[in-house]
Amino acid sequence: MEETNKSNDVNGELPEEIQRWTAKRRAALVLSIVKGETTAVEAARKHDLTVAEIESWKDTFLLAAENALRSRPKDEEALHQEQVKKLERKVGQLVMELDIAREALKLHPFSETTSDE
Repeated sequence: MEETNKSNDVNGELPEEIQRWTAKRRAALVLSIVKGETTAVEAARKHDLTVAEIESWKDTFLLAAENALRSRPKDEEALHQEQVKKLERKVGQLVMELDIAREALKLHPFSETTSDE
């Protein structure tokens, strides 16, 4: 059985049950998503992962790929800082959306009455 799993990894196919998600296996999964062979939702369901986890792997993979193609690649710390800034922007965006929703609720609060009255 172990041999089968190894040969599947070499061919870029992932075994059904994976005990440990190595970098090579994560890259193979992300590549299958990028190629359109599967979706993050399908992969999450198949491998008992979360979509957020797979999307995080995909973001990291694409960031590293972009860096690898630069004429002057950034070091690991610079990549980390870039990812932190991206996440901070996303948090800021989500906080703004939440503030807007709160303000909208103040203007149009939910009615305590039911439709039966």
